[in-house]
This record gives sequence, C-alpha cells and structure tokens, in this order.
Amino acid sequence: MNKRVFTCLLLLPFQFLLAQKNSLTKFPKGYTPEEVGNLIAHRMIGQKHALHAGKWISYPETFYWKGSLTYASMTNDKTLLDSLEQRFQPLFTTEQALLPIKNHVDLNMFGSLPLELYQVTKDKKYLELGLPYADTQWEVPENGKPEEKAWAEKGYSWQTRLWIDDMYMITIVQSQAYKVTGDKKYIDRAAKEMVMYLDTLQRPNGLFYHAPDVPFYWGRGNGWMAAGMAVLLRYLPEDNQYRPRIMQGYHTMMKSLKQYQTPAGMWNQLIDEKDSWAETSGTAMFTYALITGVKQKWLNEKEYAPVARKAWLAMVPYIDEKGAVKEVCVGTNKKNDKQYYYDRPRRTGDYHGQAPYLWCVGALLEK
Repeated sequence: MNKRVFTCLLLLPFQFLLAQKNSLTKFPKGYTPEEVGNLIAHRMIGQKHALHAGKWISYPETFYWKGSLTYASMTNDKTLLDSLEQRFQPLFTTEQALLPIKNHVDLNMFGSLPLELYQVTKDKKYLELGLPYADTQWEVPENGKPEEKAWAEKGYSWQTRLWIDDMYMITIVQSQAYKVTGDKKYIDRAAKEMVMYLDTLQRPNGLFYHAPDVPFYWGRGNGWMAAGMAVLLRYLPEDNQYRPRIMQGYHTMMKSLKQYQTPAGMWNQLIDEKDSWAETSGTAMFTYALITGVKQKWLNEKEYAPVARKAWLAMVPYIDEKGAVKEVCVGTNKKNDKQYYYDRPRRTGDYHGQAPYLWCVGALLEK
C-alpha cells in the first residue's frame, strides 16, 4: 500500500465525522425529522381551537394545522391525514361561524389551510373556500379607508401595514393560490409587496425593525420575514422581475443571522441583545429559512448547513414528551419600548412555536 493511499484511509473516519457534523440528513436518535414531526403533528389532534379575538380560527392555529398536514402528506401517514381533515369538517357546518372574515392580514392568511387541503385531497370544496381569501387581499372593500385605497392604487394589498409579520401572512396565501391555479398574478403581487417591505424595513445589517416606528430586532418578527422570503423564493419563477431583489434581501439576512446565532445554536428574543432569552419560534423560523436555502442551493452548503444543523440540534430539546414546544414568545403587537420585548411572557405549546418546528421538519424531509 503506498503512502498516499494509507494517508487517505487514515483520514476517512475524520471525513465521515465531518460530513455527519455538516449534514442535514443524518441525525441522532430523538432528533430525526420523522420523530419530531410525528410527536408535534399528532399533538394537533384533539387540541382546542385558538381563536382570533375569541371569534375566528387564528393564524397560529392555521399554521400549526397546515404544518401537520404537510408532515402527514410527506410521510404518507393516512391516519393522521384523515384525522386532520375530519377536524376541518365542522367548519362547513356547526363551526362555520369560526371561519375568519376577510378584512385583515392576520385573517386572510387562513385561506392557506383549505388550499393545502385541496392539494392533498383534490376536493374542490377546499379550493372554493380558500381562493377568496387570496383574492380579497387585493380587493378593497367599499368602506375602505383612504390609506387602504392608496396602497391599492400603487398595486399593493389594501391590508398593508408595514409590520414584518405581514410578509409571511401575505406570502403564504398568495403563493398557495399560485400553486393551485398557476395564475402568476398571485405570486407577482406577493413579490412586489415583498420588495416594498424589504426597501422599507430591512436595515444595513440584514435584520428588520418590527415596524418603521419600532426600531428593535424582535426574533419572531424577523422569523416571519425570513420564512416569508424562503417560501416566496421557492415558487417565484426564475425570470420574475422582483426575484433578484428578494434574493439579495434573503442573502443579506442569512449572513446576519449566521453572525447572531448564539454559541448554543439558538437566536434570542431580541436578536442583537446578548442578555435577551433564547426564543424557540423565531429560532425555528430562521432554521427553516436556512435549511430551505441550503437545499435549494441558494446558500453555500459548507458554510450554512452547519449553522442550520446546530440550530436544529439546539431546538429539539425544547420539545417536551407530549410534543409541546417550550420558551415560545406569546402573540406580540408592536411597541416602541425595548423592555416590552424583554418582558413578553413565554409559553409551552403555544401554536406560534408548534408550527415553525413543523416547517423545519418538512424542509428536512424534502429530497
């Protein structure tokens, strides 16, 4: 055996370990996406509704439900799929009053759930229910306010409010409508909206203020933006005029997130504040955006796969034995007060955290 071959053989175990360290496909027992997804998605069955204003299905529940459906579909878990679909049926009958009205960015996004069910079942009743939520996001009501009409006249959604949360709420329902219809108007208007939000809210360091008048880098708020860009770029045609600008904004943000990741692998409630607490929902959203970028080859695998892997391995221990995610910031309005973000209550099992964990599961399972 020559010296070169012998040296290569000696290096093989090290190279194998290094590949494992950087891999988004090999995880220790208890950390695999199949195990995590099974635990969190099955928890959805039997859970009570989380209502917006006590009246309508809320966006955190919508996203948890949709994430569970995606997991069940990807793993061909027919029992779970049937249970999740059956959970929806009362919304056509006895629980019809819980269907969100179509007058706010946090309510119109509900359409993404029946549109997901349509993709899974091909039952047109879900398409007929879901599509109007996408359409009315760009149809100003007769009693629309002057500022709402002004946004619409510029080609933006009348529901625009310049909170970073919006760029997942708008993106998800518009991209779903594009997926099921093939009509480019849906993806084009979501892309135009995204560029406007990027130009208005993204700072030179790649992160985002919660709103123009709230100059703080809130974790989950930035997570909505990261995940929204990842979803949009997944479906935005290569020749779309807005794609280069959105990709630039995405890359700038991912570079910044790499720098702000804590030594433990998480991101904090206030991303740039080291004395802030590690928050799980924002961390999961960033991890989803990173995994997606690596798998779609938007990000350099050697540089970013270890960042995503480190985050995933840090996230999983926050799940309890019942599938509830811990250390989740509660629903948060904007407020020009930094201490407000430090002091937000933390919950276990809050749907704000359950959903993005499932987004990561889906991204890891995707081939």
